[in-house]
Amino acid sequence: MNIVDSLVQAAIQGAKQLYDIKLDPSEVTMNVTRKEFVGDYTLVVFPLTKHVKKNPEALGQELGEYLKANTPEVKDFNVVKGFLNLVVEDQYWLDFLNSIYQNPDFGRQPRNGRKVMVEFCSPNTNKPLHLGHIRNMLLGWATYKIYDAAGFDVVRVQIINDRGVAICKSMWAWQNYGQGTTPESSKIKGDHLVGDYYVAFERHFQEEYKNWQDSSAGQVVFAEKKKEGQDEATFFKSFKDLYFNEYSKIGAEVRAMLLRWEANDPATISLWKQMNRWVYAGFEETYDKLGVAFDKLYYESNTYLLGKDIAEQGLADSVFYKQEDGSVWIDLEDAKLDKKIILRRDGTSVYMTQDLGTAELRYQDFACEKMIYVVADEQNYHFQVLFEIMKRLKRPYAEGLFHLSYGMVDLTTGKMKSREGTVVDADDLVAEVIEEASKNSHERGTLAELTAAEQAEVVRKIGLAALKFFIIKVHPKKRMTFNPEESVDMQGQTGPYVQNAYVRCSSMLSKAGNPDLSPAAQYTALETQEKDLISQLYQYPELIVQAAKEHDPSMIASYSYELAKNFHRFWHDFRILQAESEAAKAFRIKLSMAVRQVLRSSLDLLGIEAPEKM
Repeated sequence: MNIVDSLVQAAIQGAKQLYDIKLDPSEVTMNVTRKEFVGDYTLVVFPLTKHVKKNPEALGQELGEYLKANTPEVKDFNVVKGFLNLVVEDQYWLDFLNSIYQNPDFGRQPRNGRKVMVEFCSPNTNKPLHLGHIRNMLLGWATYKIYDAAGFDVVRVQIINDRGVAICKSMWAWQNYGQGTTPESSKIKGDHLVGDYYVAFERHFQEEYKNWQDSSAGQVVFAEKKKEGQDEATFFKSFKDLYFNEYSKIGAEVRAMLLRWEANDPATISLWKQMNRWVYAGFEETYDKLGVAFDKLYYESNTYLLGKDIAEQGLADSVFYKQEDGSVWIDLEDAKLDKKIILRRDGTSVYMTQDLGTAELRYQDFACEKMIYVVADEQNYHFQVLFEIMKRLKRPYAEGLFHLSYGMVDLTTGKMKSREGTVVDADDLVAEVIEEASKNSHERGTLAELTAAEQAEVVRKIGLAALKFFIIKVHPKKRMTFNPEESVDMQGQTGPYVQNAYVRCSSMLSKAGNPDLSPAAQYTALETQEKDLISQLYQYPELIVQAAKEHDPSMIASYSYELAKNFHRFWHDFRILQAESEAAKAFRIKLSMAVRQVLRSSLDLLGIEAPEKM
């Protein structure tokens, strides 16, 4: 039983003894005491006044006296209005520290036999990974690590969008302008090369569209279809997609290529496979740089026909209905989600159908009780509909579907647009933050004694920590602006700041060698900062469980920063290796060992490596 549960049970017993009332644990609110007050845990007294007709201050005083007299863990107390602040005995914290300072798995929960799937990244094969994918991947990876630490068996998957018009645009541009260029011949990373042709397609299409607008044919269409009072620029801006589908020569060729792909035309399939291989090789390089990996990959080219059997079953069960034209729909208006098409009138599937089928396939593959989709908040409505349909179909996994929705990433210079080539490329971003970290390290000169290879490895860890922490520290639901310069700042709420606390611990422990820690048994009176650090360590296991429950890796980032900040302050205010006594020295070494391993563990949950030097 942890200290909070012990205090809650003691408070329940106290209420029984003092007032002859039987409290349910849900009626006892016990929180960590706020920093401006003296205490470790605070009992909120106000709810008890409905049982005992006394003012909160008097109740708090009486209950505090009872707990101090009858609860070994309670050293002292104070009452502030309706809040009873309890001070925990130093020995409790000392016993706890002794139990964990040599345990590298502290915080990790025992395996619970439950299985969770996390889907993240899920890129398109017509362009390289960009800043938006980085936030997705980092959230997905941290979610996997946190769930794993919380005791779950976690499966990491992604679905690669490797078919459709967008992919055919890159294929068409390479076919028409590539002149046989390959990643090897051009020395360009495969996903970048294919992305270049996606941008090239847009450039040629825009040229064609502009020429058409100025032509007599374009002017005739403008005169026939414009709305009353609509100017030419506004009309042609909104008409672009219709132009692609109905008037464009390039568009017609791309659509014809898609039809050949769907008909399994050998030449088209061969080109598609070749360009996808280039992209996959490029993706793997980026995944390796960011330290992410997957247990299984799903491909839309294999899943886009899935879900039709679910549609038939839904019709048989009257969950879906068929329109006169043969299309299949579901009415979700009672759930305020409108009506949604499931199959077109020609029997072809839509994205919703594919997602129904893919979820079913994954359940057959892994039988996970929970499936977490890490997808930007632009798709909130889609997942609300998907999950509601699954519930109405009574799928066994329906209650375990969760959309980890996250806000988009803006730049200090504006929004990203893939077609215009204005995205922040993931590889370029990784290189940029590592370069910034290298500049900072060279200015400080702290790595001079290392070899060039060792310096490069430390700088890589620092740069990636800066990038990952900057993104993960923001709550997933919040839209964020990425600032490369701010992300590599070695001070403040940053990854390198947390890493530096770890390095300080490591450096000090290295200097300490292998000291005799037995004198720590004589250290019995804790300084406030020492107790605060131990109390913070105590919260770590429950924090992991809570972060998993709330699907919020930013909780771990915030915790690691606060722990690092408190250790930096402790390091400044107290002597460790030159402590005032052997007992104090041995105790503070133990405390530093515990802080070090929790810093390393919490950074690992964020996908961040902890260097031994900085």
